[in-house]
Formats: sequence, structure tokens, C-alpha cells
Amino acid sequence: MVNNNLKVGELLDLSKSIASGLFEGITYPWEALPRISEYILSVGGSLPKDEYEYRGDGIWIAKTAEIMPSAYLAGPLIVCSGAEIRHCAFIRGGAIIGRGSVIGNSSELKNCIIFDSAQVPHYNYIGDSILGYKSHLGAGAKTSNLKSDKTPVTVMTDGEKIETGLKKFGAVVGDNVEVGCNAILNPGTVIGRNTTVYPLSMVRGYIPAGSIYKKQGEIAEKVC
Repeated sequence: MVNNNLKVGELLDLSKSIASGLFEGITYPWEALPRISEYILSVGGSLPKDEYEYRGDGIWIAKTAEIMPSAYLAGPLIVCSGAEIRHCAFIRGGAIIGRGSVIGNSSELKNCIIFDSAQVPHYNYIGDSILGYKSHLGAGAKTSNLKSDKTPVTVMTDGEKIETGLKKFGAVVGDNVEVGCNAILNPGTVIGRNTTVYPLSMVRGYIPAGSIYKKQGEIAEKVC
């Protein structure tokens, strides 16, 4: 049975990413993770040459993106218009970095999709993960993408365990989510839209949209 809360359209606005085609024909966002590198290589050559510069090794960079000289970029990689890659960022490949997004000082990325206007500005690790539109990770917040026993990652929601079949899967962070400083998103974390995660939290499983995650096991509904 499909869990509707975890479906792509419930978590992510696909109009806010150049990677929208990557989600065609799939139900859950994490199903896109094994296809990221292949997708980049398939669409990179068709990107407008007046807007994107091809730097070899499967790397396409928008001409309006700001890349600090100290940043390390490995392909396959697409960096979209207006994105900012700051000092000593370490991008290991298989990454799609959206329009107006920020990859900050000493942040490390691999096999991930960063939607437009998302921010990972300070000392973050984003591996095998998806960050939605205008999501923000505070300083030191990280996605943990591999279980200690190396078994495939599952997603827990309402007492239900959903098998992903993926050995490496960090988190899906929905649109407009705010993750506090030094929070840890454990393998298989899925955070619904417009949720706030408190600093120093250890997060696991599905966190409903419009929530405040205070600490492990304590979730409050937002009052607007």
C-alpha cells in the first residue's frame, strides 16, 4: 500500500528544480537517488550553451553561478543559475544544485538533489539525499546516509516500515523545512513541508508536514 504522505508531490514542488524529469514515473522521492548521475549526463548536453559552461568530466556550470576558487567540483554535476558555491565546498559528484541555492563553507555533497533556493551554508554533509525548495540546514546539520549494520535503509511512519531497497539513503527534506544547527538526520528520514527541527535533534523516520520537532519522540503541531 502506498503511503500518500511520502509521495513526491506531497513533499516537493517539482517546478522548483531542473531535475523535475528525474521524478517521472516514481512514487517516493528516494527512488530517484540511484538515477541522479545518469540523469545529469543525459540532460547536460542539452542545456543552453549561452547559459551554461561545460567544464569537462560531466560538469555543467551556469554562467551566473558564483564558484569560489577553493571549491572542489567533481562530476557528474549541474550547478544552476545564481547558485553560490562558497569557500572550500567539497562536491563529490552526482549532484544537482538548484537556482539561487547556497552550498557553504566546508560543506560536502554527493549524490544529491538540491532544489532551488535551498541552503546548506555551513559545515554540512548532504549524501544520498534530497533537499526541497527553500529548505535550510543550520550550521553543522548533517544527513547520515548509511546504517551502522550496512543493511538497506527503511522509512518508519505510523508504525509502518517501508523498504527502500537502498543501502545508502540519507534524508528527504521537504519544501520550506528549517533544520536547526547540529541536527542529525538519520538514514531514512523524511521531513514534511513547512516543518521546523530544533537544533541538536536526532531525527529518524517520517516527520509530518507543519510540525515542530523538538527532540526524539516529541513532535508538536505548528500553530499559525
